[in-house]
Amino acid sequence: MQATNKEARLAGLVEKVDNKIQPVFKGIQEKALFNQGKVLEAFRKHRVSDYHFNPSTGYGYDDDGRDTLEKVYAEVFQAEAALVRPQIISGTHAISTALFGVLRPGDELMYVTGTPYDTLLDIVGLTGNGIGSLKEYNIAYQHIDLCADGKVDVPTVLERVSPKTKMIAIQRSRGYAARPSFTINEIKEMIAAIRPHVGPEAVFFVDNCYGEFVETLEPIEVGADLIAGSLIKNPGGGIVKMGGYLAGREDLIERCAYRLTTPGIGREAGASLYSLLEMYQGLFLAPHVVGEAVKGAVFTAGLLEECGVLSTPAWDSPRTDLIQMVALPSKEAMIAFAQTIQKYSPVNAAVKPIPAYMPGYEDDVIMAAGTFIQGASLELTADGPIRPPYLLYVQGGLTYEHVKLAVTAAVKDTFFAQ
Repeated sequence: MQATNKEARLAGLVEKVDNKIQPVFKGIQEKALFNQGKVLEAFRKHRVSDYHFNPSTGYGYDDDGRDTLEKVYAEVFQAEAALVRPQIISGTHAISTALFGVLRPGDELMYVTGTPYDTLLDIVGLTGNGIGSLKEYNIAYQHIDLCADGKVDVPTVLERVSPKTKMIAIQRSRGYAARPSFTINEIKEMIAAIRPHVGPEAVFFVDNCYGEFVETLEPIEVGADLIAGSLIKNPGGGIVKMGGYLAGREDLIERCAYRLTTPGIGREAGASLYSLLEMYQGLFLAPHVVGEAVKGAVFTAGLLEECGVLSTPAWDSPRTDLIQMVALPSKEAMIAFAQTIQKYSPVNAAVKPIPAYMPGYEDDVIMAAGTFIQGASLELTADGPIRPPYLLYVQGGLTYEHVKLAVTAAVKDTFFAQ
């Protein structure tokens, strides 16, 4: 009887959440419609044809499908040029390509949004053995801690920039941090406040991972010079198996292409093999699938609020990425929540995730990721480093219905267990 009462109470909370989040869903659907129109128009403008899905091999010279896809990406993100390649293995690789493509010995990289994502620390040389890092190439790095309210500390940024500050970096998403993600309008304000105080050669770079198509504008449209992201996140639409992208100024994309391949070749080579069809189709699906994931995050926030669990953003707060941070009361609760998300995954549901070491992270990480594509963060995942406070980052979901089923089960197992 006690279990039945708990189940009835949870069902009542789910129904209550369903009712209160409907106005928010309407806004998400309107954004998805706008972004779908933007993507469709780019496809139409560049006359995408089934011819463009043909594979190339070897050097990949004269790959019109690849070159047209990059024009479509540039159009969608309102950039002069784009680099979209299956040879970019992850979002971290895309970011690394941007940093090493633009920066030179004696330059400085400044992250104005606090410490970047854990996997970036090896790249700049703060952690790891330093081999191949920016530090080894005599490229300086500093980050500016955020203010207590989670905002960028612009006065300190202006105080610490110097003539050698070549790149101002902004991480749009929170990563494994407690601070909020930054909206497009906030990114616009950062760039407007800082740009007059740095040299004309300074490049404003935005790590756009998890943020594509959540809002109706992208960072290039508010003053960024260069952005990067992963195709197994938002722009891949849940079907792209690998790859990443960069978009921005023509000269910067050329530099990044020379870093990705080799000087003198740049964007002219790089076989697409059999990746083009899914890359085109994934981009076309992306606005809708991102909308589904955002609706799932809103439901997650609403249900956890009803359970008295801190979760950010709140269900009715503006959103700029897919990530929902859940503050669990203990290590055990964090592990239990993640394990149930795995149990309600379409792939590897029988696997029981446990905290373990992962390359690029300082603490053991719990990771629920029953995904069709390994590491695909547009699919429903839940992960986080095992360290106080016990923050689990729930993100993605190809369908809203899947997120609702999995999160409801996780709440039941974590907070309504006998």
